[in-house]
Amino acid sequence: MTRTVMALMLREIATTYGRSAGGYFWAIIEPVLGIALLSVIFSLALRSPGLGTNFALFYASGYLPFAMTLQTINKVGQSVRFSRPFMAYPCVTFMDALVARLLLNALTNVVVMAVVLFGIMVIFGLPIWADLGSLAMSISLAMLLASGIGTLNCYMMTSFPIYEQIWAIATRPLFIISAVFFTFETLPAVARDILWYNPLVHIVGLMRRGLYPTYDGEYISPLFVTLVGGITLFFGLLLLSRHFKQLMEA
Repeated sequence: MTRTVMALMLREIATTYGRSAGGYFWAIIEPVLGIALLSVIFSLALRSPGLGTNFALFYASGYLPFAMTLQTINKVGQSVRFSRPFMAYPCVTFMDALVARLLLNALTNVVVMAVVLFGIMVIFGLPIWADLGSLAMSISLAMLLASGIGTLNCYMMTSFPIYEQIWAIATRPLFIISAVFFTFETLPAVARDILWYNPLVHIVGLMRRGLYPTYDGEYISPLFVTLVGGITLFFGLLLLSRHFKQLMEA
């Protein structure tokens, strides 16, 4: 399985990053441009960000875990379709495709996150401080959630092609309601009661707890995110294992 997963990862690196002129460089430029745009827009409208004094670090702490989770969900969701030609070989299973895409995207996003955050701290002369425990928990929960929802989406996208378009439309508002450009505590009580059930809010909160020593985030519940990720992963694997042959024959 290890050799199969590595082979699938190398294929994805060649097809995803090898074809573009910038390659992996674009994976870093894309979030940098998004953070820069948010920083410029909100710095013109607000005197200070929701936490601290630096707009770039504040929006990076929200945008990076959000983008990492959504990108990995989409990549894992397309795993079987992307690796379908190799499924004819007995040694290649849907688990290999899922694990390969999950690992590659996790490693890529962790590297991008480290480069962007460290770059912001150096460029703006900010104190280089981080709670590694909170950062590691944020990344781990993001990957658990992405693997769970991504695996469930993998079955849905393979079984019902129109589901991919439905998912793309349904997830567009997530950028607004996932506490990317505001803090959860600044919302009205009614909004907090509703948005608490968005697991991305907890992942973003953990990332900010890891970057801001004064931020506590009492609302954060790692157990809730774990339950959502674990339950969706269970049902996703169950559906794929039961219907995989029919999906390949379709």
